[in-house]
Amino acid sequence: MKNDTVKLAHGSGGRLSRELVERVFLKAFSNPALAPLEDSAVVPAGGETLAFTTDSYVVTPVEFPGADIGRVAVCGTVNDLAVKGARPLALSAGFIIEEGFPMDLLGRLAGSMRRAAAEAGVSIVTGDTKVVEKGKADGVFINTAGVGLIPRGRALSSSSVKAGDAVIVSGCLADHGVAVMNARNRLGLRGGIKSDAAPLNALAEAALRRPGVRAMRDITRGGLATVLNEVCGACGLGAEIEESALPVAPATAKACALLGLDPMYVANEGKLAVFCSAAAAPAVLKAMRSHRYGRKAAVVGRMVRDPRRSVRLLTAIGGSRVMLMLEGEQLPRIC
Repeated sequence: MKNDTVKLAHGSGGRLSRELVERVFLKAFSNPALAPLEDSAVVPAGGETLAFTTDSYVVTPVEFPGADIGRVAVCGTVNDLAVKGARPLALSAGFIIEEGFPMDLLGRLAGSMRRAAAEAGVSIVTGDTKVVEKGKADGVFINTAGVGLIPRGRALSSSSVKAGDAVIVSGCLADHGVAVMNARNRLGLRGGIKSDAAPLNALAEAALRRPGVRAMRDITRGGLATVLNEVCGACGLGAEIEESALPVAPATAKACALLGLDPMYVANEGKLAVFCSAAAAPAVLKAMRSHRYGRKAAVVGRMVRDPRRSVRLLTAIGGSRVMLMLEGEQLPRIC
């Protein structure tokens, strides 16, 4: 990492984001709970185990087809807890608001957050507001933090994934990133493309009621390819993904082709990846498909022994290519 200043690409969720965290924040704050760098930290509390997470949201525009910055903020934090096997207990919400921001729009965002929290079965119990001068915050930024209880005996970790394990995604990829890009740039893309922002704690619980799940990951910035690279790095294995098995909505696939985007790298806000034993995969898949947010879940590949820890996409025409962690920035301010 040779950059002397922070670049937009450091917020991509890809390789430069990882290097920024490792170079600056992991070095400064190093401790066992932070070290895994997964979606939530696991923290012992008396005789219980908690998951704790925080995230900040700067997406622009603040409203777009299918969701808004408020819904994304709640869903993102709930999902970070859910993929560690936690049952969300409470959220916080902090707002940095630019002077002149419309009060009715702020009210709509708060209402959206309330509805998303109610859908997830969790309350927003504390928060904070700050107002800055016009031109200093680009509308509104939102930070949410969340705490959840991990049931006894449940332990999910990317380092626990084994060779031969199946890789399952919970539904169609890339909808959120394409929806935001379409709204931001007024591209006029048709086909009903909407953000997939959704709370996935109930879906995660449905999957976890079946034995054999070793890890889950929230697929957000950097897309599925970046998540797979992170998991491979943690468990010391490689991954083989079948391109023909990847679920992508037709309108989103056409938009990605038109814009030169790879759905494997485009952001999502309502999709998770599940890593489970091959024997458990049919039951886990059936459980996920029984939930409204998992109806298009699919087994997309497997974990394999590979000393290079590479993610390989097996293409529809019989070839293969290595999927590296996201380089650069496809679309800044995506969440």
